[in-house]
Amino acid sequence: MTPTLPGLLCLGLSVGLGTQVQAGTLPKPTLWAEPGPLVTWGSPVTIWCQGALWAQEFHLVKEGSPTPWDRQTPREAGDKAKFSIQYMTQVYAGRYRCYYISPSGRSEPSDTLELVVTGAHRKPALSALPSPVVASGGNVTLQCGSQDRYDRFILTKEGEHKSSWTLDTQQHPNRQTRALFPVGPVTPSHRGTFRCYGYFRDKPQVWSHPSDPLELLVSGGSGKPSLLTPQGPVVASGQSLTLQCRSAISYDRFALAKEGARVLRQRPARQPQAGLSQAHFRLGQVSGLHGGRYRCYGGHNLSSLWSAPSDPLDILVAGWFPATLSLSVQPGPSVAAGQNVTLLCQSWSPMDTFLLSKEGVVHPPLRIGLQHRAGQNQAQFSMGPVTSAHGGTYRCYGSLSRDPYLLSQPSDPLELMVSASPPEDYTVENLVRMAVAALILLGLGILLFQARHGHGGTQDAARS
Repeated sequence: MTPTLPGLLCLGLSVGLGTQVQAGTLPKPTLWAEPGPLVTWGSPVTIWCQGALWAQEFHLVKEGSPTPWDRQTPREAGDKAKFSIQYMTQVYAGRYRCYYISPSGRSEPSDTLELVVTGAHRKPALSALPSPVVASGGNVTLQCGSQDRYDRFILTKEGEHKSSWTLDTQQHPNRQTRALFPVGPVTPSHRGTFRCYGYFRDKPQVWSHPSDPLELLVSGGSGKPSLLTPQGPVVASGQSLTLQCRSAISYDRFALAKEGARVLRQRPARQPQAGLSQAHFRLGQVSGLHGGRYRCYGGHNLSSLWSAPSDPLDILVAGWFPATLSLSVQPGPSVAAGQNVTLLCQSWSPMDTFLLSKEGVVHPPLRIGLQHRAGQNQAQFSMGPVTSAHGGTYRCYGSLSRDPYLLSQPSDPLELMVSASPPEDYTVENLVRMAVAALILLGLGILLFQARHGHGGTQDAARS
């Protein structure tokens, strides 16, 4: 039977396509996942495979499986197929590729799609060191850590082109696993929201819950504000704490950052008077979590950049652990201006550092490392020459190196009194004055004696 022209054309097309397949030039399909390759445990996900218009069937292959995981015929458009997962679990996590079957054979496989399930383990913690606000050109370290012994951590950044970085974990002395992701020199393009995940080496597509988001911000170097607290840097556990950020520059907003924390508090600025902008950050009742180093920043509404950071403010939480401390002073609690004094803080409990705080002042307390003497831990704080400004009420505290911002219960208060003027020793001066007075009296006596005798001699001469 003589073949018809359409039959020959079809045969030619089949042979041509077959030749392309043998040569490996048949277009490979494209494989992707919606809404994305990171899928929360229990959520649905759709995998799409798109190939050529003449594709008759699409096959989805999961790495490690000897047979195709699923097969679908093309949809109405004729060039792609849909593979649905209604409830994502670790069973579906893995590496996928797809290919299509055409009248001329099988296409090359697609590039690999790595489908990851998140939420299989406890979330790690993500923090920025030293702060989530970084000066342009500076460096910052993003730390991902967990009590779970993950083998690797992944850092992701949100955006149109989602980025990720992976590092092996390190063992920390406090039995945590962690990874340090260095970022810098920082530019405005580094701004964004970051999260991190942990996973175990034997299941690289089964990730933990994501960490809480951390927003990284960039400061532009304009005038730094001031950060202070009316209560002073030492606050008692349970006391209310308010931090105030202020500047002579008319900022529209302020941000408060705690070193090592992920949360950046923001407040609109108020202008209580011309040439002053400020914001109050009310942190509530103090707990151990409030102890740390704080900085604040100013910003303008029309700019995404923040100012240079304020000088750091250390908040120290007192009364966090029990201890019996005593505070004494030498030569005594009442001293004269110009003298030197030594305040001695002692404790029978083990301490790493002692701090001396004066009531009513905002500057940081004095810190001195401990000294061992006669079974006691102690530190000596020397002052002098003292002035009336040194007078006041003092307390001392102890701290441990593992939690330097958490202090012991305070010692009993010690009142130091400085007299307005030093008492003077008039003994020598009085002796000198008495000697001078005696000499003057002696001189006057001699003169008087001479005058009397001289006058008497003149009268005798006149008589004779």
